[in-house]
Amino acid sequence: MNTMLAFSNFRRLAQQGGRCLVALTLLAVGLTSLPAQALRIKEVAAVQGVRSNSLTGYGLVVGLDGTGDQTTQMPYTTQSLSNYMQQLGITLPPGSAQLQLKNVAAVIVTAQLPAFAQPGQMIDINVSSIGNAKSLKGGTLVTTPLRGVDGEIYALAQGNLVVGGAGASAGGSKVQINHLSAGRIPSGAQVERTVPTPLQDGDTINLGLNASDFQTARQVANAINSKLGKGSAIARALDGRTVQVRAPNDADARVNFIADLEELPIESVAPAAKVVINTRTGSIVLNQAVTLGPCAIAHGNLSISISSTPVISQPNALSAGQTVVAQKSDIQIKQDPGILMNLPASPQLSDVVRALNALGATPQDLLAILQAIKAAGALNAELEVI
Repeated sequence: MNTMLAFSNFRRLAQQGGRCLVALTLLAVGLTSLPAQALRIKEVAAVQGVRSNSLTGYGLVVGLDGTGDQTTQMPYTTQSLSNYMQQLGITLPPGSAQLQLKNVAAVIVTAQLPAFAQPGQMIDINVSSIGNAKSLKGGTLVTTPLRGVDGEIYALAQGNLVVGGAGASAGGSKVQINHLSAGRIPSGAQVERTVPTPLQDGDTINLGLNASDFQTARQVANAINSKLGKGSAIARALDGRTVQVRAPNDADARVNFIADLEELPIESVAPAAKVVINTRTGSIVLNQAVTLGPCAIAHGNLSISISSTPVISQPNALSAGQTVVAQKSDIQIKQDPGILMNLPASPQLSDVVRALNALGATPQDLLAILQAIKAAGALNAELEVI
């Protein structure tokens, strides 16, 4: 009944004129022509100059429950505490260098200063012990200046640590979960100085692609020119990683322009065929562009087994000799016969996987096989060893 009703409605629309039929046809063509996968420019590129900066500093964590540095082995902890106390107007006695200040630990503080961070804003910091402190749990970081690579102070850090680990010890036994010598202080540093950015300099901005690819650079430039160019070319690809775009000089207009630019869609670009090999773990990763040409492979396993058996040489009676223990080694070599297998051409990743699985080789063997196939010219991909 529903089928008959739908057919009668379509027939009535067709009888009303050819314009409805043409509209339906154009709509169907438009839906089928949409890209299967679309990306935004902000997912493949970023504005150059808009970046974070690394900060680091040296400080002290106090208030530890006897789990701090052993000052007899870590003299810089006592020296740092003495210098800090002198800044507060307190002079420690000469023998303070031998004090067992186990409630104090020397630490390195690191943080990332976000782009456009303004004075007064708070950022997260990481605190890591550099001595032999057992745990930083329950400690408080005293005021620590955080410096950039130029030596200038950009933030001041202070606060109570959050340590994600736990541990206990009794009777010579010890149990520990996660690390106790590192912690984090959310919103533990206050920005004191801004980092100038070149965002408002000049009449152009540069987009840096996340990966070097000429086709992606061309698509980004074409998308910007077609949507924001208004009949003129305002973007051009300088190379495979940089796209230069003319932008408004007014600060507010430039921000709005970049916001619209980052939301422009582009079609996803197929990556270059690549096989990533991790020789330490034996892991092999292939992307979707890897193909395999027809080839023949023969691979045989070679195993060597060495066993040692102790042999005791006992001297005769009244010979004044000594008992000697010697080792008798037995070496066995086993080599499995290699069967020549014909691998057909594999135009898709699933075909490549099936062809490699048919060899029955271990991941360690596949490392050598893939390198041999590449050397023979049958593997259409780039090998990257990490």
